[in-house]
Amino acid sequence: MYTLGCLFGCLSCIWLGDKLGRKKTIIFGAFVNTIGAALQASSYSLPQLIVGRLVSGYGFGHITATAPNWQAECSGAAHRGAAVMLEGLFISLGLAIGGWTNLGMSFHHGSVTFRFPMALSGVFSIIIMLTTPLLPESPRWLTKKGQADRAREVLADLTDTDANSFEVREAIREIETSLALAGEAKLKDTFTNGPLRLLHRMCLACAAQCFQQMSGINALAFYQAKIFEDYLGQTPRAAKIIAASVFTWQTICSPIGVLTVDRFGRRKLMMVSSLGMGICMAVVAGGSSQPGNTASVGVAAAFIFLFSLFFPTGFLGLTFLYAAEISPLSHRVPITAMSTATAWLFNFVVAEITPIGLATLKYRYYIIYAAINICLTFPSVYFFFPETSGLHLEEVDAIFLDSENIFGTVSTARQRRSVSHRSNIDNRREEKEEVAQIEKGIKAP
Repeated sequence: MYTLGCLFGCLSCIWLGDKLGRKKTIIFGAFVNTIGAALQASSYSLPQLIVGRLVSGYGFGHITATAPNWQAECSGAAHRGAAVMLEGLFISLGLAIGGWTNLGMSFHHGSVTFRFPMALSGVFSIIIMLTTPLLPESPRWLTKKGQADRAREVLADLTDTDANSFEVREAIREIETSLALAGEAKLKDTFTNGPLRLLHRMCLACAAQCFQQMSGINALAFYQAKIFEDYLGQTPRAAKIIAASVFTWQTICSPIGVLTVDRFGRRKLMMVSSLGMGICMAVVAGGSSQPGNTASVGVAAAFIFLFSLFFPTGFLGLTFLYAAEISPLSHRVPITAMSTATAWLFNFVVAEITPIGLATLKYRYYIIYAAINICLTFPSVYFFFPETSGLHLEEVDAIFLDSENIFGTVSTARQRRSVSHRSNIDNRREEKEEVAQIEKGIKAP
């Protein structure tokens, strides 16, 4: 129920996202999520609990569909990846907190075992509501709404420059040019290509989120305790401890993606991670096929932990980042809303089919995810996903404007990044020459 609520919350952003703005949409989502948490924590019947889950998910859907856009639009090209990838770190931290909380509740009896965890989620929503108003609105959304003066002030604050500086004025000009080229934003345009290649972009964004969920992460995450207990021979309590430890390990590994995404690029991280996750799933399948073999079980458990290194490095936060980057400002909200809804849709699908898959296929179930990662995700990223690191969001638009088909974006992006890199080198050389001239003038007397 929760994932379905998230799905509908994401789709609601198609209409609400640009009307409310990034900050108000997130605050609204946190408010609704708080109401849902209160309904769940106070539940005295199954229908009330179900409604609470739906309401909470609906609110959280607004947050997941909006926060990556807000982060990407407020970040510079050099550090945009790291800024948005931090989202993955905090997702992992939240899962770890949830895992250890559930372990703690297993020592208690009565309704507190479900009321406390449900109420705890509301605490974090309240923190979001209280702190979000203190942060700046997206300068790109402000420009889109005709508030260029406010956008200049926000950009100046974010870049620590003057509102009338050349850099700020040039950034606003590029945003306005991008909006002018797109024309009036209509939802139906996202289902056609046209010069902006909107359908192409939406398919890439949705595919990235689909690959994230079909990596098999939730086949492990949702049922880790059961897997360790039923297939790897652990006691119920030991299974819960190991499951919580996996989430903690995933949190520890998340900074790897944060520190490398802008240096090595989006494509390399996704390709390396998809291969790594595929190999891990294959080994987990082999290891869990012999539950009586201690060595085999130990190897399977170790590769579940290794899987939790690859996943946050290349897919946890990166797919949200990538969807925001490849979407033009004019249609960013509907494209990212639908891509995030895709993530929740496949999240729901995996959650529903995994118990059936484990019961019927047993260890062979994980071979499916190994095949998806290696045979589908890896080649799809290699052939179709253009690199976006180091480019301004408006420069990413040019990749699709200059591409004639789905096969041309990767090479076009490579050329665009090469030109951008040379331009940055020339700019730095000019800045050094200007500084040298100034220093020379100061020393002359």
